[in-house]
Amino acid sequence: MQTHYLSEDNSILNHFLGQIRNVNVQHDSMRFRRNIERIGEVMAYELSKDLRYRPIEIQTPLGIKKTAEIEDKLVLCSILRAGLPLHLGFLNYFDSAENGFVSAYRHHPNNDEFFDILVEYQAVPNIENKTLLLIDPMLATGQSMVAVFNKLMEKGLPNEIHIAVIIAAPEGIAYLEKHLPDSCHLWVATLDEKLNDKKYIIPGLGDAGDLAYGNKL
Repeated sequence: MQTHYLSEDNSILNHFLGQIRNVNVQHDSMRFRRNIERIGEVMAYELSKDLRYRPIEIQTPLGIKKTAEIEDKLVLCSILRAGLPLHLGFLNYFDSAENGFVSAYRHHPNNDEFFDILVEYQAVPNIENKTLLLIDPMLATGQSMVAVFNKLMEKGLPNEIHIAVIIAAPEGIAYLEKHLPDSCHLWVATLDEKLNDKKYIIPGLGDAGDLAYGNKL
């Protein structure tokens, strides 16, 4: 797996990352969603450099201009619900992409710290021979991402697979490296220190879904 770390060089990305972590800013859910969306736009721009392009000619009012356009047939697929504002950021740039949504969550069958991953709701277009962008803001253990990936592969085989996350833990990256094909690209806005005993990212930012849309039962 090829991993790209986007926050190693200072840019406006780090400004947005700081705001989504800041407890004095997080209470504004609209601002939190908008910052996640803007991070998605920055990540989409960086990822776009790795796509395939074809030459085209554009008619202007005064002549012809040779340029290029994206050749890949893109499918954006987000993990509900936290992935929605990040998805929108990518869609702002890849506005002709097809869109898919999958639900995945930690299920605690014994009401203790043990959990497995349940993948339930799926609304996904055909991904066969397309470029799949799998989107989720947080990569903690990596189990949800791998579970969704495996479920999607039952529907078809993309030409290329890109995974985009905002905050990742080293344990989650190691899990993806072990369970996903070497040809996958992982795009990480920023890498954090570790997981705690409950498998949450430290220092992280809290629950991205709750911060964006309110606490759930």
